[in-house]
Amino acid sequence: MNTSAVPDPADHERLLIIDFGSQVTQLIARRLRELSVYCEIHPYQNVDDAFIKSFAPKAIIFSGGPDSVVREGSPRPPKAAYEAGVPILGICYGQQVMMQDLGGEVHGGKISGGGGTAEFGRAFVTPEGGLDLLQGWFADGREQVWMSHGDHVAKLAPGFEVYGVSPNAPYAITADLSRNFFAVQFHPEVHHTPRGAMLYENFVRLAGFSGDWTMEAYREQAVEAIRAQAGDAKVICALSGGVDSSVTAALLHEAIGDQLTCVFVDHGLLRLNEGEEVVEMFRDHMNLHVIHAEEQELFLGELEGVSDPETKRKIIGKLFIDVFQKYANEIEGAAYLAQGTLYPDVIESVSFSGGPSVTIKSHHNVGGLPEKMGLKLVEPLRELFKDEVRALGHELGLPAHFIARHPFPGPGLAIRCPGEITRAKLDILRLADAVYIDQIRKHGLYDEIWQAFVAILPVRTVGVMGDGRTYDYACALRAVTSVDGMTADYYPFSHEFLGETATRIINEVPGINRVTYDITSKPPGTIEWE
Repeated sequence: MNTSAVPDPADHERLLIIDFGSQVTQLIARRLRELSVYCEIHPYQNVDDAFIKSFAPKAIIFSGGPDSVVREGSPRPPKAAYEAGVPILGICYGQQVMMQDLGGEVHGGKISGGGGTAEFGRAFVTPEGGLDLLQGWFADGREQVWMSHGDHVAKLAPGFEVYGVSPNAPYAITADLSRNFFAVQFHPEVHHTPRGAMLYENFVRLAGFSGDWTMEAYREQAVEAIRAQAGDAKVICALSGGVDSSVTAALLHEAIGDQLTCVFVDHGLLRLNEGEEVVEMFRDHMNLHVIHAEEQELFLGELEGVSDPETKRKIIGKLFIDVFQKYANEIEGAAYLAQGTLYPDVIESVSFSGGPSVTIKSHHNVGGLPEKMGLKLVEPLRELFKDEVRALGHELGLPAHFIARHPFPGPGLAIRCPGEITRAKLDILRLADAVYIDQIRKHGLYDEIWQAFVAILPVRTVGVMGDGRTYDYACALRAVTSVDGMTADYYPFSHEFLGETATRIINEVPGINRVTYDITSKPPGTIEWE
């Protein structure tokens, strides 16, 4: 599939991250993008000498990883990485692999059968001499870092010196200044290393990056790339109202204007007034051609009597494809389908053990449509992280309140209504959710929370209202904090907030007489209820 409607990375200074399997490699990339540095993550087995030459990185980072460098056949970077003449930063496993490759020694810990001391968790590093990489560090005499290693460096490679130590890591920070090779035993990308971002900032400065990766520049280049790809052809965009599809639509409209048609499928499972708000913004305020596919009766009819969550998802997914296909067929001359695929989707599609997958993972309900419809893909956001998409949305003039909205699942309220879905329960849920979000906004908490919503429970409870007996539904409030949705903690509302919110919901939402707060983290729970 043609996905060329993205700016050419060769137009930017580039940093290569060689991934050895760390669970937090994406965080390295996000730290660098925040510094306006373009970077890409590539699994070590996809990076050979030819790749290094063609990619032409201005600097290289070796990520952490779960393997042991003392194991025969363990992951290694290509020789060309060391010979490229560019700065290298090795992190955790990346430090160990540098020592092992360049003439030092690594001893195995208990995990790899060596019997040495492993180290997992918070540690404190103190300096051993000055190093430009560490500017801004050690103002208090030591720095908190996050260690996570089973093996340890026992002997430095020739040319390396020690610049930081911890009680269990005598080679916590090392460097060969003649080659601009740096290596640390800890993880500066995680928030448990509070001033880790400063270390990355120093590294890219030492490597000579000018910071040419901005959303202003990306916008201009993406517009040109979209025009070059689409030509005079028509493009259709599945508009969900979420941030990704909204920014995709706005970017495409700037590039090709009336050649774009957006299809907004209203399945009857949206939040209060959401369908009208989405259509009004894009059709009336941004002058996009939007087809408002009002298919509530179709979806709710097919879901009637269905309580199994996976069956719900399959019904919604199939109907979405069918409906989108129906409306897309009415758009004469359409040759392209626009999707809001993001860079994390692309990264997740690359198997660490098996190389790139055959197709890019999409996280969208229209996955599979291009092949059925004979359409080519336009994916103008596939180089971006979520925070970069929001920044691009600001560049394009989308309303701030729209860009900052919490994530909303494709199946909508269906998975916030455990058990059988009915129109009456959906109406109750919409109103309760609106009250809850209003409370969060009133207290200035919306931007602190990753996602918040109400789930209506498949139980009814006895209550007393106005000296009379009630037998109504119970609901659960859910609010979590997260970085990327992979893990999450419940938000610590005050009891005053919860009490006030419960009172409002019970008083303002007919059909609910009991309110609970879900304090389950992910894992073991999930963010959504189904």
